[in-house]
Amino acid sequence: MNRKKEVLILGFALFSMFFGAGNLLFPPSVGVAVGENWFQAGLGFFLTGIGLPLLGILAFTKVGSLDEFANKVSNKFNILYSTILILVIGPLFAIPRTGSTTFEMGVLPLFPNFNPLFIAIATSVIFFGLTLFLVLNESSITDILGKFLTPIILTILILITVLGITNDLGTPVKSVIQGNQFSYGFISGYQTMDALASVLFGVIIIRGLEGKGITNSKDQKFFLSNAGFIAAIGLGFIYLSLIYLGAQISSLKGLSTAQTTLTLAQLTLGHIGKVAFGVCVAAACLTTSVGLVALASEWFSKLINISYKRLAVIICLFSAVLSVAGLDHIISLSVPVLVVLYPVTIVLILLNIFGVKNHLSFKFVVITTLAISIAEICGLNLSFIPFAKEGFAWVIPALVVFILSTLIKSDVTVKESI
Repeated sequence: MNRKKEVLILGFALFSMFFGAGNLLFPPSVGVAVGENWFQAGLGFFLTGIGLPLLGILAFTKVGSLDEFANKVSNKFNILYSTILILVIGPLFAIPRTGSTTFEMGVLPLFPNFNPLFIAIATSVIFFGLTLFLVLNESSITDILGKFLTPIILTILILITVLGITNDLGTPVKSVIQGNQFSYGFISGYQTMDALASVLFGVIIIRGLEGKGITNSKDQKFFLSNAGFIAAIGLGFIYLSLIYLGAQISSLKGLSTAQTTLTLAQLTLGHIGKVAFGVCVAAACLTTSVGLVALASEWFSKLINISYKRLAVIICLFSAVLSVAGLDHIISLSVPVLVVLYPVTIVLILLNIFGVKNHLSFKFVVITTLAISIAEICGLNLSFIPFAKEGFAWVIPALVVFILSTLIKSDVTVKESI
């Protein structure tokens, strides 16, 4: 086996798995919001958009399956956590977001003089009708589209970046975000949902390595860490470039999330380039939608007594309705859920990576993190906790609880449910 070649292939595979419309939508909006503070915010976004997803995949060299990821808290919690995870990256937010992105970036620019609501409804019906058809017929068209679309979009992104840097798009203005710019970028990175998806991607990657005969944990770490470095270079280029370019047009106000990215495309490539970019992104959304609908349908068909096909129909209908609400509305609805779910996912990833065996540590750290995150969303005053003002009130309490539970040195499995 040519190890270098395998690492390169796995690196490209990791990149393509994480690369989606969300990776293009949110970085420019962060740049517009933070303006001249784009680098600080970019570092924060880099950590949640790249660092956490790669750690999430590495965590699976320790656990091996989704069934074991949060099982040390309790079996019931693991099922609940996994279900919420799939709902968030599925029919509640990520799937409807693909439809809204398709409308705002791929369809609306083509029909600027038509009734937006009518176009949104028509787009949603056609988009999710096609999604359902591909899911039920298991067509390979999504794989074909993905193989061709990723290089095309990357080429367009490189052109946008080069032309944006070499041309004077504007001057970054003062940030409209009050408080710590790094934490703003960090929390904004939640919207990519890549760290949540990495929990599921980890299963796929590990199984793929095992299928090639790579079963040793040390070898798996070698391939994943090196491939992760390759994927990180690609994603890092996209994130930092788009955040920087967004900062250059930060004087433009009132742009929606999709409009920000399209504005960059138009300023650098012209109207035709903007339309071509939007259509490519819309097609990429279709491949993402098909994969997520299939994933959610398979999970819930095992969990409840409803067939895979019927669940696919239900999910597509639900997502079609929600997508008409608009991209920014879906994003605003997802914020409180992600602010609660991400810290819990972070501590689970870290506990698994470091091979913590103490069940008490898992249970108490997760409960503490969850309780503080919920309290923060509910508007309770947590300013007495270090880093609360930066949005990280859960960090110190979770660390303290971990240390205390470790000192107990209990190996007793905690079985009671939360």
